[in-house]
Amino acid sequence: MTEGVLTGFTVAVTAERRRDEMAALLARRGARVVTASAITIVPLADDDALHAATSACIGLAPDLVVATTGFGFRGWLEAAEGWGQGDELRAVLGRARIIARGPKPCGAIRAAGLTEEWAAPTESSDEILERLLAEGIAGLRVVVQEHGEPQAEFVAALRGAGAAVVEVPVYRWVLPHDLSPVRRLADQIVSGQIDAVTFTSAPAAKAFLSVAGTAQPGVLDRLASGQVLAACVGPVTAGPLTGRGIPVVMPERYRLGALIRTVTDELPRRAVRLRVAGTTLELRGHAVLIDGVAHSLAPAAMAILASLAVRPGVVVSKDQLIAALPRGNDGHAVDVAVARLRTALGSSRHIETVIKRGYRLRLDDECPR
Repeated sequence: MTEGVLTGFTVAVTAERRRDEMAALLARRGARVVTASAITIVPLADDDALHAATSACIGLAPDLVVATTGFGFRGWLEAAEGWGQGDELRAVLGRARIIARGPKPCGAIRAAGLTEEWAAPTESSDEILERLLAEGIAGLRVVVQEHGEPQAEFVAALRGAGAAVVEVPVYRWVLPHDLSPVRRLADQIVSGQIDAVTFTSAPAAKAFLSVAGTAQPGVLDRLASGQVLAACVGPVTAGPLTGRGIPVVMPERYRLGALIRTVTDELPRRAVRLRVAGTTLELRGHAVLIDGVAHSLAPAAMAILASLAVRPGVVVSKDQLIAALPRGNDGHAVDVAVARLRTALGSSRHIETVIKRGYRLRLDDECPR
């Protein structure tokens, strides 16, 4: 039922982990997919900081362990196995109270033969902190499994309440070696070639805005204005964007599949639908659907059609259309783009030439959305 529902839209994927899975799910729905991983993961087995933290955790014999991600918790145990510390670590964790930040770490905890005491329903570190501070943690030995970056405020609050805390950097995010795909994506967003950007982690959202460089103001403007949809897997991921005043959409369940469904539902709702010359015309990112049939358009042709659709039925001057073209140019370029647009639409009846004034869509009635 979802096949082709995203035809004509271009969706960017900024994740590294499960990137190919996300791209395949979007492509199956008809989207054109651009991938540009904003961050990359340091391999666990090669991470000296994790090895040292694991030894510290075993030596600490913690009273309480906070597990923040299923992927990280599993990876931690697997890395410990590789260092010959797997049995010791499981034994230490088995004697501790384990608090989970949602159902994903719960699954990893149980798969390891362990049991969590409690899981945060909102999957929020703030909820965990509120619970721990309320019950009192003075004098307790606490291990916090990080999730990609230090949780400075969370850990500081625990220490401020009197706990001895060991931080376990189960995986660390770093910028990718090659930043050109991210910068290219930023330029594509500014030039109107991207309809939605997906984010699956807060570090990726932060890194993307940082790496955008000189294109950052334009990226922020396109995202903040809603011209480009920002889709996040959950509120933690959305934090760096909402903090910049960027509206986001997110699923009720903070899962990858639910994120894809949210994008699948939201983008078609944003399409412009008009009745033009007796047909239903639907404008999408790089294509137009005429009575449900997709017609791919070149950037210049799409820019002309989008400009005409802003004021359907109203004459748009050549000067205005020149300004809408990706590279500007002159009135002749507009005439050429209109001719190519008519060819792509398969008919000249959709666009009317108004002599010495410009062009307009031959509008019937606007379709209900």
